[in-house]
Amino acid sequence: MTLPAIALLAVFAYLPMLGNIAAFQYYSPYSGFFNSPFVGLDNFARVFTNPAFLNAVLNTLTITAFQLVFFFPIPIALALLLNSVISPRVRVFIQSVVYLPHFFSWVLVVTIFQQILGGAGLISQTLRENGYSGFDLMTNPDTFLLLITLQAVWKDAGWGIIIFLAALSTVDPALHEAAASDGAGRWRRMWHITLPALRPVVILLLILRLGDSLTVGFEQLILQRDAVGAEVSEVVDTFVYYQGVVYGDWSFAAAAGLAKGLVSLVLVLGANKLAHVFGEAGVYQR
Repeated sequence: MTLPAIALLAVFAYLPMLGNIAAFQYYSPYSGFFNSPFVGLDNFARVFTNPAFLNAVLNTLTITAFQLVFFFPIPIALALLLNSVISPRVRVFIQSVVYLPHFFSWVLVVTIFQQILGGAGLISQTLRENGYSGFDLMTNPDTFLLLITLQAVWKDAGWGIIIFLAALSTVDPALHEAAASDGAGRWRRMWHITLPALRPVVILLLILRLGDSLTVGFEQLILQRDAVGAEVSEVVDTFVYYQGVVYGDWSFAAAAGLAKGLVSLVLVLGANKLAHVFGEAGVYQR
């Protein structure tokens, strides 16, 4: 039963990795991999001395750090709130409503935010009708980081809730009952029973998030790049896309993409090692 999945991974994930040879060539699609000249690490030297690439890396890390601090805890808090709801029907209804945006495409998400927070959006029009000046959050570079974080929270917080609710379902109710009988209040039970039960899942997701830190929402950002400018919205993935697909510098883009992959691998290995230090399983064990 796993053979189709393995075949899909081999064809669409591992086989294309052979194309990374272009990062060590002056690759031309007309010459192919076998006839393009080999240039060693010249493309990597071009990448790491390019100011636009360094700006894209800085933007990527800034967005990742901001969302890690302000977005990552939100699904945990919502899962704890939902878990405290007594009525199963109310809990399932709220969970379904919060999870629904996960199925929306980024085109639809950006359009909805445009209709609400744009210069001609609902909030701006309401302010003008009441004698106030309107605003356009969708084209303001100063608030772009906050905007994309709000979009990510609205779209994907529901997915995180499901993961943490599944972890909470493994907690033995007898532990809460025993703690309550010993006089522990709701906050003490959450601190000493609920949160420790979530710690392995939290650490695992943090490791995966760190490994994915140089990959932030490509589609979300490229849809809004022209509105706020490349200075604040250019990330590594959009940089690679424009250099390789739009401008046709395939070797340069391949070198940038390969460098991003190597850094992500180092981050995963380092975070996994740190998890072992704190006594958690992490992504893998020896």
